[in-house]
Amino acid sequence: MPFNSSPLHFSLFSIPLRCAISSHSHFSLRSYSISPSSRFVYMAPFLETQKPLLDGESDHNAAGAGSQTPPVLSMVTVVGSGNWGSVAAKLIASNTLKLNSFHEEVRMWVFEEVLPTGEKLSEVINRTNENVKYLPGIKLGKNVVADPDIENAVRNANMLVFVTPHQFMEGICKKLIGKIRDDAEAISLIKGMEVKKEGPCMISALISEQLGINCCVLMGANIANEIAVEKFSEATVGYRKDKESAEKWVQLFNTSYFMVSAVQDVEGVELCGTLKNVVAIAAGFVDGLEMGNNTKAAIMRIGLREMKAFSKLLFPSVKDSTFFESCGVADLITTCLGGRNRKCAEAFARNGGKRSFDELEAEMLQGQKLQGVSTAKEVYEVLNHRGWLELFPLFSTVHKICVGQLPPSAIVEFCEHKPNFSIVGASAQFF
Repeated sequence: MPFNSSPLHFSLFSIPLRCAISSHSHFSLRSYSISPSSRFVYMAPFLETQKPLLDGESDHNAAGAGSQTPPVLSMVTVVGSGNWGSVAAKLIASNTLKLNSFHEEVRMWVFEEVLPTGEKLSEVINRTNENVKYLPGIKLGKNVVADPDIENAVRNANMLVFVTPHQFMEGICKKLIGKIRDDAEAISLIKGMEVKKEGPCMISALISEQLGINCCVLMGANIANEIAVEKFSEATVGYRKDKESAEKWVQLFNTSYFMVSAVQDVEGVELCGTLKNVVAIAAGFVDGLEMGNNTKAAIMRIGLREMKAFSKLLFPSVKDSTFFESCGVADLITTCLGGRNRKCAEAFARNGGKRSFDELEAEMLQGQKLQGVSTAKEVYEVLNHRGWLELFPLFSTVHKICVGQLPPSAIVEFCEHKPNFSIVGASAQFF
């Protein structure tokens, strides 16, 4: 069952289909679509097995069921409840109501906060069906349940969606060791990486290593507020070997306005989503200094070039084609045109670098976190440790501007010289 990876896979070409294999079978074909470009039929099979019981539930279907096994439904928990986490919960909740292979309820772990009204954020979400702090005015779906207890939130779930600031993930994973189901699997919507003495660690790898579970990734040109009001968007699921798992994630997220495809390239998809935030910071500097569209386009081109080179030096298995998926060039474009990283970097440049990013983040983002500044620091540490600084002048310059070593105007003063590949024994194909 091949994936429809075409970016032109619109709802116009999707035809819902249900068919029972036999009157005694629990196997059903849940979706059927035709790709106009790749000319194949995509059918996603789902094996419906027994529904797991929630705490305090009894098996009302067991009595009199005879030898027939009742269906089991996958249960989903979203770990994170910021702007993007809330939108992810909304997307997923709309689909779990329709797909017979999923439990309708979607748990969403909320880092508890007390609102100015004195109420707890989780209680307000459950009362109003709205994340009034991070996604005001948008109903999440009545089947979304906010839970401030992370262990309770994940207890019954076999599908975990991680969407928190990347700097918090190591601590979250440590809390979840031994607390999740044995058959759990994960997907990361997190853009960033951990840098350790032994080298960079992607968030999907961190989840897999600490929790002992398979982890896919989902990245793309996804400004959360636009998806929240159901404007058309695309995304890319990256997977390693388990194609069936990737298919399940695609079906869980895919809607008429949020088109999801999949590629077998976890590192490529994840690094695209991570590194584009560094380029968006550079684009924000250009906007803040009013340098114009030509300069911004040049920064985006150089940024994409360095994204590809950095990814391939770290992971030679990264595919060139991944950079032309939604997670690649499309995400880079939308992040450099809009989004929080560009916005804060523009303000930073307008103030001549005199106001720190921490100050601007607190003032402009209402509790949300910047990813580009911390990612620029992490990338710089990798480049410095491996002796690659001169290979990546844009990445290096962004970090130095962020920490005050250079003025914002330096963004166009760096020298895009011919890389000296003898330093790392790399070949020119990376550039």
